[in-house]
Amino acid sequence: MSGSPVILDGKAVAKSVLEKCANRVEKIKSQTGITPALATVLVGKDPASATYVKMKARRCESVGMKSIRVELPEPTDTDRLVAQITDLGNDAQVHGILLQHPVPDHIDERVAFEAIRPEKDVDGVTIHSFGAMAFDLTGLCTCTPAGMMRLLHEYDAPIKGKHAVVIGRSPIVGKPMAMMLLAEHATVTICHSRTQNLSDVVRMGDIVVVAVGKPNFVQGDWIKPGAIVLDAGYNAGNVGDVDFDAAADRASMITPVPGGIGPMTIAMLIDQTALAAARQLDLQPD
Repeated sequence: MSGSPVILDGKAVAKSVLEKCANRVEKIKSQTGITPALATVLVGKDPASATYVKMKARRCESVGMKSIRVELPEPTDTDRLVAQITDLGNDAQVHGILLQHPVPDHIDERVAFEAIRPEKDVDGVTIHSFGAMAFDLTGLCTCTPAGMMRLLHEYDAPIKGKHAVVIGRSPIVGKPMAMMLLAEHATVTICHSRTQNLSDVVRMGDIVVVAVGKPNFVQGDWIKPGAIVLDAGYNAGNVGDVDFDAAADRASMITPVPGGIGPMTIAMLIDQTALAAARQLDLQPD
């Protein structure tokens, strides 16, 4: 295939998601007098993490939600972090909890994640959330994969019966994305650093999802003509994990970097916080 692919515009779809979310927040406020609230927990002074937390706070406020920012010093240990997350879980005025990751190396991140109550796990990082999602039960999804799936749906991308190749097996992108695609009847192959003949496997993909954190890792000639390409990477210089120009010559649909998956991730976080609030307040989600 040659020519111009459909650009999967995450900024535009995220804007639509947030507009609908604002309506849900207003409905919650009018029915209960309660403002949905997202608590973000940041350990240490990592500049990139601090920027992400500020961005999420702005998005909260843009839809009328409350943002609660909890900052802990770098030396904070796992027990102290777990205690803080537990306190937030017990606070009825907090409806969603986000632990900004990565945390400092001396903290057991998995233990900290598991301290988040499932009904407030709006980033979908707990084992409970993954299990609920994998078994197609009611729960809260991991935000980046949820954002990618929303993009596919918004653009009526074909999923059922297609061969999806997911490059990356992290618990917050690759693995949950594979489960979501499987739930929609795709045939899924998960690739990773030890996959042999990776380029040949990718060439079989009707849908290619890339989340490896390596700039321009996936080359254009790896892409099957007509494939749909979802690039969840974001590297220095606003570069994704896919060689965009080369891949775009072969793809039928492709996400840009920036402006593709990133805005969708934050939009899904905010949307799931409003959904979590509605559930906790025994309101019917719309």
